[in-house]
Amino acid sequence: RQFPGCGNIVTFSQFLFIAVEGFIFEANFGRKRPAIPIRNYFIMVAMFFTVSVVNNYALNLNIAMPLHMIFRSGSLIASMALGIIILKKRYSVSKYTSIALVSLGIFTCTLMSAKQVASDSSLNQEEGPQVFLWWLLGIAALTFALLMSARMGIFQETLYQRFGKHSKEALFYNHALPLPGFLLLAPNIYQHAVLFNQSEPFQVPVIGLTLPVMWFYLLMNVITQYVCIRGVFILTTECTSLTVTLVVTLRKFVSLIFSILYFQNPFTAWHWLGTAFVFVGTLMYTEVWNSLGPFLRRRRRRPN
Repeated sequence: RQFPGCGNIVTFSQFLFIAVEGFIFEANFGRKRPAIPIRNYFIMVAMFFTVSVVNNYALNLNIAMPLHMIFRSGSLIASMALGIIILKKRYSVSKYTSIALVSLGIFTCTLMSAKQVASDSSLNQEEGPQVFLWWLLGIAALTFALLMSARMGIFQETLYQRFGKHSKEALFYNHALPLPGFLLLAPNIYQHAVLFNQSEPFQVPVIGLTLPVMWFYLLMNVITQYVCIRGVFILTTECTSLTVTLVVTLRKFVSLIFSILYFQNPFTAWHWLGTAFVFVGTLMYTEVWNSLGPFLRRRRRRPN
């Protein structure tokens, strides 16, 4: 909120931390050969880097964080659409229904956000149309990132089918190989590093170290992001895709609620309705009801 355009320095710090950790503990200082040919990782990394950068810039184009979260929840739609087009997959009626619900939810939230942006920008007649056009560009950026992310998922799925699942290796290469690409963003990263240095001082609890508060926020973001993405990669190898999708969906829902309540982001009844469509549709897609049914029936049959 203090520096809406700081996404690049945040992403660079996350990538650098995960790459260094992976280089030491996964790649064994470069001595361990990758199980998946390195050229495949370059393709995956190009997609991953593009998605990360585009998502960051969307936040600088009048896109509020709740809308950003909801829009990215539409990954199921993009995955299904590209799965039908590229992999020639076919789905059940319930799957198509769930996708329709998610689409309706995202459309509702997007439309309501568009009205808010139009209303706010009308206060300044000179900048009004320009603000709204930047918002439309942000929506286009989110849509592109959504489709690119889905295509990356399909590519990753085909790689795992051919070479087996190597989640820690993929985590390392997905974050290490894009690091040179951040040279293109170096001026922006340096600019925000200077701004971070100028932020108010903050004393870190327990250790008593004093540093600019934005660097403390960045450190906490990097640590929590590492825990999050490492957990998702481990979950992918230990649980079914249904469980992983459900956990990630619930995480997005908690993040959304926290963002609305703590940061007091504008959220109308229409936004809540759209959010409900998104998450109900997502749960329908994962068929969690079918999984819970047998479990609940077994619980009822157990003697007290």
